[in-house]
Amino acid sequence: MRIAIIGAGAAGCFAAINIKRKMADAEITVYESGRKPLAKVAVTGGGRCNLTNSFEHVKSMPAVYPRGHRLMERLFHTFDYKDAYRWFEDEGVKLVTQDDCCVFPQSQDAMEIVGTLTRLMRSHGIELKTGCRVRRIERTENLDANKIRIYAGNDDTIHEADTVVVTTGGSPKACGLDMLAPIRLKTESPVPSLFSFCLPGDDITAMTGTVVEDVSVAITGTKHRAGGPLLITHWGMSGPAILRLSSYAARTLNATGYKARLTINWMGDMSEAEVHEELYAMAAQNSQKHLSNAYPTRLNARLWTHLLLRSGIKPDQRWGELARKSYNKLTDTLINSIYDMDGKNKFKEEFVTCGGVALSNINLKTLECKTCPGLYFAGEVLDIDAVTGGFNLQAAWTTGYAVAEAITNKH
Repeated sequence: MRIAIIGAGAAGCFAAINIKRKMADAEITVYESGRKPLAKVAVTGGGRCNLTNSFEHVKSMPAVYPRGHRLMERLFHTFDYKDAYRWFEDEGVKLVTQDDCCVFPQSQDAMEIVGTLTRLMRSHGIELKTGCRVRRIERTENLDANKIRIYAGNDDTIHEADTVVVTTGGSPKACGLDMLAPIRLKTESPVPSLFSFCLPGDDITAMTGTVVEDVSVAITGTKHRAGGPLLITHWGMSGPAILRLSSYAARTLNATGYKARLTINWMGDMSEAEVHEELYAMAAQNSQKHLSNAYPTRLNARLWTHLLLRSGIKPDQRWGELARKSYNKLTDTLINSIYDMDGKNKFKEEFVTCGGVALSNINLKTLECKTCPGLYFAGEVLDIDAVTGGFNLQAAWTTGYAVAEAITNKH
């Protein structure tokens, strides 16, 4: 049996290995347009490879999978984060779980994951063709043959396979799915996800490098909101809270040309009444101190001064001199600061897209195309994407394994 896998990323390589383990006589070829396999895995997690998450703090799947959460819930019955953890440890990769629930190789080296997967592909006799872009996929004219034809390379060399798995990853442009045109699938337009926000001209960017560990952020006038650490950068804002928000609001922000009003509660999820109470308690304990010298521990001196000035309050004023009107204004600034977003910045090399092959095209149990038997999809080429924290790679492992199970059960 000939199996072609298009894309040597996490999902493609993982699917190839697991198919071969269950079908030793299968002839598997992996086609990769780039020079090296697993290029994205090599840079994920800042080169340390955040390969999954413990899910300990995950309250709901939509919170981490804005698109595709129902499919992921279903597929987790086949292969979940615990299975992924065991799979890699069984291959000799020691893993560690950080306080934020992100899972990394103990070596803190993404190349250990790359090396493990490429070693397994070689040892199982899986053929890898790099620098070989697949330009078109179609069913053969003789349907009785039940073959799928692949046109690959600059000369459109024709290859035929009994089964094809598309694992080309997310594409920033719709043309990345052109090879599927003959199959006539419904696709969701790809748009960027996981990016930081640009705040041109805002004086908060002077505090680049400042981190606030727990904030709540939202896109004004929408239901999109997120929480977590926030990082102030020289171009605007980043950090887990912003990246999560960018994922939730990916389509909304794309539609507005990445212009929006950003609302920040610098006090996390504290309410107006709770912040009022904390400020009054601080005044009672520090009545003779200048405002600039006594402030909530979650903020640093520079950011606190910035927020005082935004409230129209002089930093050298004493706490005991603060008028009720100033308390109200400061409270509003702390829980409802507004910043104008104008543009986005790509998040490192870990480009993630929202969109791809619509899930309505596939059998949700097997990930096989409904209209083209023998054609499967796995990974980010599907309309599945996640927030940062190891969830996107987990989707690759889960869908790659699910496809391997489906193919081997069918044959």
